[in-house]
Amino acid sequence: MDKHEFNNEKTQFGFWVYLMTDLLMFAALFATFAVLRKNTFGGPSGRDLFNLQFALTETLILLTSSFTCGLGIIFAQKKKVKQTVIFFGITFLLGISFLGMEIYEFSHLITDGNSPQRSAFLSSFFTLVGTHGLHITSGLLWMIILFIQIFRKGLTDSNLRKLTLLSIFWHFLDIVWIFIFTIVYLMGAVL
Repeated sequence: MDKHEFNNEKTQFGFWVYLMTDLLMFAALFATFAVLRKNTFGGPSGRDLFNLQFALTETLILLTSSFTCGLGIIFAQKKKVKQTVIFFGITFLLGISFLGMEIYEFSHLITDGNSPQRSAFLSSFFTLVGTHGLHITSGLLWMIILFIQIFRKGLTDSNLRKLTLLSIFWHFLDIVWIFIFTIVYLMGAVL
């Protein structure tokens, strides 16, 4: 094994360790939400606040972005720069759309007096969903940096590795969102 392969394996291992720590963090945030979801302090619950159609639209946007991200990786592995940039560009736009919807939802809730300070339920909701939004923002910034690197150097082995790790990160965020949609929005509207 040469030095380049060793460093590549260390990078991949380190990235998976990072994802596992992120998974633990989200698990703790989900557990916190589950414990606090009924603690509304006399205020509104998820049933009163959440618009399932809006949350479903967010979900479809994010799942579509996962699909376009996957297509981008397929083209990147074939060293097709134009198609790679197009599909990661679509992924980026869908990610921005998702983030915009999340910011709109947060601002609407806060404007209506339902800020994180109102109840333990809202505090746990804003923390869980906001942490996911922060991760989406990180993924979008990562994409911008990779776009710059691809435009400067092309689809080098290094850039392909970074795109692959970004793709894994993006799919991870989609999986986390499916749990958020199910546990926070869907169960919140039903239970």
